[in-house]
Amino acid sequence: MNTPVTHYLDKEGVEYRLLHHSQPAKTIEEAARERGVDPRQMVKSILLRDMAGFHVLACVPGPAQVDPKKVRAMFGCRRMTCADASDVEKVTGLVIGTVAPIGLKRPLPVIFDHQITAHTLVNISSGDRMAGVELATDDLLVLCDPLFADICR
Repeated sequence: MNTPVTHYLDKEGVEYRLLHHSQPAKTIEEAARERGVDPRQMVKSILLRDMAGFHVLACVPGPAQVDPKKVRAMFGCRRMTCADASDVEKVTGLVIGTVAPIGLKRPLPVIFDHQITAHTLVNISSGDRMAGVELATDDLLVLCDPLFADICR
């Protein structure tokens, strides 16, 4: 499987495991079940945008919800909401449900909630609805060099 995410991991020489799905997952719970992993090891990547068109990728553990107000406060934005589907594709190069904090079309500020570091292995999207990627949390942190904050609701 060759996606922007797997291509980037291969280029960087990072060890990962592709976890194939038998069907596309619509929720984090479905994806975790398909991959046979704990939903808390899943990294959910949510693209947020402010009124001026500034984008940031907020990453939280699978079952958690991003609090846009907390992210907004970090950047001094007046209002911040989840980007719509066409915006997500334009900015990341990936469709909703396949976005990962790496392999993006262009560099974006990435924020991780501290809880992501609770596990030694994490799961991110492969960039394809039919598979996920498992890799060492430390490798993911090196690759995306995120800001850290408490950004969960």
